[in-house]
Amino acid sequence: MIRSLCSRSLAGFLTCALLAACAGAPLDGPAGPGTRKASLTPASESRRALVRLPPPKGRIVAAVYGFRDLTGQYKPLPDSSFSTAVTQGAGSILVKALKDSGWFVPVERENLQDLLTERRVIRAADATQANAAQLAALLPSSVLIEGGIVAYESNVKTGGAGARYLGIGLSGQYRTDQVTVVLRAVDVRSGRILNSVSTTKAIYSYQVDLNVFRFVGYKELLEVEVGYTRNEPAQLCVTDAIEAAVIHLIVQGVLDKSWALENPDDADSSLFRAYAEEQKSIIAPEAFASDKGKR
Repeated sequence: MIRSLCSRSLAGFLTCALLAACAGAPLDGPAGPGTRKASLTPASESRRALVRLPPPKGRIVAAVYGFRDLTGQYKPLPDSSFSTAVTQGAGSILVKALKDSGWFVPVERENLQDLLTERRVIRAADATQANAAQLAALLPSSVLIEGGIVAYESNVKTGGAGARYLGIGLSGQYRTDQVTVVLRAVDVRSGRILNSVSTTKAIYSYQVDLNVFRFVGYKELLEVEVGYTRNEPAQLCVTDAIEAAVIHLIVQGVLDKSWALENPDDADSSLFRAYAEEQKSIIAPEAFASDKGKR
């Protein structure tokens, strides 16, 4: 009798836990049916570092004609074979990152034809007015920012673990994808490539499952399954990789004297030195080690 009551209490507890998990967890997140209002895109660590960069000696007028997906990767089945694995709007992400850095003045080039059409409309309207204001000339760029999303690797790392005891089991699985972007700055007057950087960002996904399969009484079988899956948005990872690439491009340009800081002493700031030392340790670790030994 006592065993039957305990079994039924266990069944009731697991049922309540299952209902609570199904009713609460999936619906209050961003993928829920309108239970949360729209908000600003979460800021990554690279984004916070980007807006805290020391100011430049002079802002650089930069043009972005396109920052395309060069991977040719599509989402795996059962998703649509016409749905790409990474965002096709990386150019807009790059323009925002350049502007937010405070180092560049981005000018519109990706939709230049729309801009020229609108300027013709303004000229046509001004021609009918006696005192029309003169339309300013377009701002020429001194640097072209080019590159693209060059790689998207699926299942770079996979794994999992699980255990089952007396009909109660718990298991977990994880998967790691990887996206790589390349960014370069080109001198408009000479066509010389000033700097080029490549950044890589991992995309994490994991799944946790809990299941119960046991007899709670004679001819009474309890079966419960609870699961949770989390997939890191690929768009946020691409944004993080692009923002990190912009930071490294700025730092590399300062080190190569392609552009300069407003205050040269800012090169010794903790933020700037962290990215400078990361580049030295990856590109030339032997030289970096000898440089540290001299200090």
